[in-house]
Amino acid sequence: MIRTGWSRLTTGWGTTTSAESAAIDQLLNTHRALLLDGGRAEVGSEAGYSACAIFLSSVETAAKTFGLEAAPRGYRKKFSANYRALFPDDARHYRVDVLEASADQHSAIWVNGDKFELSPEAICHAEALQKAWSDLTQLLDASAAAPDGSRHPGRSELCAVLDSLDVAWAGFEHKYIAELIEIEEQARRLIIKAVELEAKLATVEDAPQKGKETVDLQRALVQGIAHLNSVANFRRKERDDLGFDILESASEVLSKFGLSSKDIVAAGEGKGFAAAAIQDAVSRSAGVSMAVDVVGSFEAMRRYLREVKKCLERVDPHLCNNVGLVARLVDWEESWEIGARYVRQRSLFEANNDIVAEFRIAQNLAPAFTTMCTDCDVELFLVLPRMVILCCLEKPLEPRAGLLRSLLPHRFPENANNGLEQDPEMAALLAQFKQVIQLLVSEDRDSAPHATLVRRAVAGTADEVRHLPQPVLDRVEHLMRDVEKWSLELQRKNAEDWNQCSSVLVQCMNGSSQKQHLLPSGKFQV
Repeated sequence: MIRTGWSRLTTGWGTTTSAESAAIDQLLNTHRALLLDGGRAEVGSEAGYSACAIFLSSVETAAKTFGLEAAPRGYRKKFSANYRALFPDDARHYRVDVLEASADQHSAIWVNGDKFELSPEAICHAEALQKAWSDLTQLLDASAAAPDGSRHPGRSELCAVLDSLDVAWAGFEHKYIAELIEIEEQARRLIIKAVELEAKLATVEDAPQKGKETVDLQRALVQGIAHLNSVANFRRKERDDLGFDILESASEVLSKFGLSSKDIVAAGEGKGFAAAAIQDAVSRSAGVSMAVDVVGSFEAMRRYLREVKKCLERVDPHLCNNVGLVARLVDWEESWEIGARYVRQRSLFEANNDIVAEFRIAQNLAPAFTTMCTDCDVELFLVLPRMVILCCLEKPLEPRAGLLRSLLPHRFPENANNGLEQDPEMAALLAQFKQVIQLLVSEDRDSAPHATLVRRAVAGTADEVRHLPQPVLDRVEHLMRDVEKWSLELQRKNAEDWNQCSSVLVQCMNGSSQKQHLLPSGKFQV
């Protein structure tokens, strides 16, 4: 389509002014500088993108120099704020990414794991733009191939091609950006839905009684957060199976100590009275700190949703690109993954409490163990598995047996009876342990044989038990070598589960979480 805007040219069709000749020279030079791939402008590399951007700028300059009227672009007024920033007025504003999109018109657009495709109308406009682009490049190629190497394209022919390119460009830009905006709106609906659920929950949760509506909204919000996590949390496992029952279990644990989510929020905001109440509960039940993390990470996620509600237009539709959102989801998944295992499963909650209580006794017996726990010394992570094995040998029944079975499921089938004797090697180790205890009491008159073994486990060498008679020392060292074999199996067989368990034990021994879910963190990050 050739529009009547050409009639406003001030010179004849066959002649050019010096400014117009300079614009054509620039157009030819920048066209020659394009990096080509299969006859198309290559824009994947930084150099190729830059060369194409410079050429597009020369096209704009040439069109202005020849006095060509830009195609109407009033549609830009309906663009979202982000796109109005890229296209602030009715000027051409040719962009490499728009040209690239017209060339890749049949490629799917993937956002948050969902597939989107351009409409047939947008593809039709893309093909028109590619045709106009081809006409321009062919005209410039023909000029560059002239015998004297300096022949300019005909003025009227160049103006017609530039004008057709602009009309085709505006047509594609209109449809392409409009469809991108729609795709982005759909992509943001995940977070918009979560924002709406949080707002509804906030209006009903202050009721005196926790009714069905509150519970239903909490459950729906947890599902919304899990869905967000599955598409945005690239830093972890993107789990979507961490359900409302984890929050219920954590809230139940807290309620036994007179605590609620309000106390967690208050403590996170630096309120001393709430922090003291939580610390008192943790001192009575070490596992409370894990329940605090579950509720705290949930409340931190809610606070993020309240803040982001004020600036939804700033949310990148590719949700994994939002730094603040990802940070909150990482915290949420880490806390809820631990909660799923060590809070929701009552037997493991009790086992953890029981072993931590035993470890605190061990800290009094071996002060070096206290230092290791406080400093998170590297040596601690060699000592911990030994200590867990010794604790389970001392009391091989529930709940401690349940923890060992969960960490070494290949040795203890789910349908087997409770206890540790069902595994022949563990049964042999238990018998050996009892014999050594009896030997320490009878031969060495040791009134605290378990304490002797604890000190040996913490020291990691025989130095702590050199005072024992040689026959007794030999039996102790034989036992500790076998304990070490189990210790290594504990660390290596299911390394991820053990790492999580050791992290939980250290957190509980130190009396609180190291996470700062709700403390003010300066400027809000989307």
